[in-house]
Amino acid sequence: MDAATAARVEQLIEAEEGAMNRFHGLLGKVAVGIALLMSLFHLYAAWSIVPTTTLRFAHVGFTLVLGFLLFPAARRFRDRFMPWDWALVAAGIYVTWYLISGGDDLQDRIIFPEPMDLAVGWLLLALVMEVTRRCTGWIMPVVAICFLLYASFGNLLPPPWQHRGYDAERLIPHLAITLEGVFGTAVDVSATLIILFTIYGAILGATGAGKFFVDFSFAATGGKPSSAGRTVVLSAFLLGGPSGSGVATTVTIGTVAWPMMRKVGYTPHDAGGLLAAGGLGAIISPPIMGAAAFLIAEYLKISYLDVLVMALIPTVLYYAALIFMVELDQRRIRAARGDAALDDAPLATERAGAMFRRGWYHFTSLVAIIGFMALGYSATLSVLYAMGLAVALSFLDRETALTPLRLVRTLANGSEQAIGIAATCACAGIIVGCITLTGLGLKFSDIAIQAAGGSLIVTALYTALIVWIVGLAVPVTASYIICAVVAAPALIKLGVPDYAAHMFVFYYAVLSEVSPPTALSPFAAAAITGAGPYRTTLMAWKYTLPAFVLPFVFVTDPQGVGLLLNFVGDMTWVDVAWQVVLATLGLAALAAACQGFAIRVMPVWERWLMGLAGLLMVFPAIVEAVARDSIPAPHWVGLGLGALLLAAQWARRVRPPAPAGG
Repeated sequence: MDAATAARVEQLIEAEEGAMNRFHGLLGKVAVGIALLMSLFHLYAAWSIVPTTTLRFAHVGFTLVLGFLLFPAARRFRDRFMPWDWALVAAGIYVTWYLISGGDDLQDRIIFPEPMDLAVGWLLLALVMEVTRRCTGWIMPVVAICFLLYASFGNLLPPPWQHRGYDAERLIPHLAITLEGVFGTAVDVSATLIILFTIYGAILGATGAGKFFVDFSFAATGGKPSSAGRTVVLSAFLLGGPSGSGVATTVTIGTVAWPMMRKVGYTPHDAGGLLAAGGLGAIISPPIMGAAAFLIAEYLKISYLDVLVMALIPTVLYYAALIFMVELDQRRIRAARGDAALDDAPLATERAGAMFRRGWYHFTSLVAIIGFMALGYSATLSVLYAMGLAVALSFLDRETALTPLRLVRTLANGSEQAIGIAATCACAGIIVGCITLTGLGLKFSDIAIQAAGGSLIVTALYTALIVWIVGLAVPVTASYIICAVVAAPALIKLGVPDYAAHMFVFYYAVLSEVSPPTALSPFAAAAITGAGPYRTTLMAWKYTLPAFVLPFVFVTDPQGVGLLLNFVGDMTWVDVAWQVVLATLGLAALAAACQGFAIRVMPVWERWLMGLAGLLMVFPAIVEAVARDSIPAPHWVGLGLGALLLAAQWARRVRPPAPAGG
């Protein structure tokens, strides 16, 4: 990757994580020291007992101090600590001290706050919105301000949006002191889970696990140019779980895989789309997934292991859909270029078996997280023990051993990487607090159900559209937080299990990773391949589309929750297996329709029919509901139609010429 491309990629990563200062000397040591202190505090909180309010107040306090220290007010002030930064850091320390030292007396004054309580509350909201702006951009603070205005002046709006309106004495304590606003569920999850997994991800990165996963995927898929697409999918699966970041996964894989993909015949746009789709898998891949997955566990009051179990089959199906798309890519490219046009000599210098024997320990801590949770340990203790295991095993390789100085820097990196997510969660708390105080979530669900005429299918379509629109403006975590309290209740009111509704919202919130104007993964991939960013985004949609129609099964088919490994009624493992088979075959048909290729190139009419066959297999309950039972067993119709189309393609396949003299 040349210097210009590297600079562009860095810009895109900074668009997601903010442009961080790079201080040296005393100021750099102070920044590292505060970040290290933040990590040690949260590691201690995971091991011992810290009061809930103290933990959340301190977490936001660290976020404010490090946010104003590490993220400049504007790019032109980068690497300079300006006077106003000093003032904001001091303000963050003061607010945190005021909240923690207030103790129970402060909580008791929620109904009748003192003037100083209100002043500190307003200051806290302003600081949270400013640090979020520095870390993630203007959109989240502007949305938060809009919700503050709605909470204050809702009495001026017409029905059904009208509410009584709340003055500062009621609004500010709710948002800034109670555990319903800034310090609500999102910050709780950020302080107890997200930061621990972020520190764990930093430890894995420092031990060389990320590079090993990419190299191992390259070797495991044969190390040949023709296996470039498979390498992207496998490395995305292995690297995505520990990273939990779509952009980071896309960039890491893209720098290695793009030269191979170009050699095999991928266009820059197609290659960028596949790289972004692989990066998207990082957010839905166990054992870390994205930050929103931890929020699902908290909102539903279930263990994080339960969330991982629910995500297991959808994640496998997502990567299966990518594999289908990749294999069809290979067939399409070979049909266009011919096998002889490709030098398929192996490029890997080491076999997968030898590589695994050399670096097997990189997988150990990932498996350990699941193992500890399966034994009944909490997610916080599980990741804490996995960190210790990863640090101990790092000494198996001298080059990546986490010696004391490297460990200090790694722990500090973990906290620095968590600042953007923590700021987003705190700012989202302002929005959620306004929604809960005004009752907007319940009103919105009633409006959505009425607009859909009480139809579950139409309500699900509206919900997906709402989540997608919200995701156009804000990152995955914020999109899920907002829609979990606004859109999910509509589905739950219509009888959808709460876990299915939240998983539905989560998967469509993930689409924000490939939805402009915040389509950071496709933009990063486009910077690597040299393609146009928006056309690359469209290609990313093409690669992800088959898998992202799947969440509708969760909420519209009574048997669909089997894909989340939740058994209802008399459902058995046979029913779940049948659901998986139908979904897999349906996704294969949809992949063929998207690619326009199965055994051979498909004309437009065949693509439409193959798409219909896939929908009939994936969504039999929807078809029956829409057709009013006029199509008996639609999945069998879909299977038959797909088989018929494949048979017709097989009959028309291009036969090789007969040997001379034969």
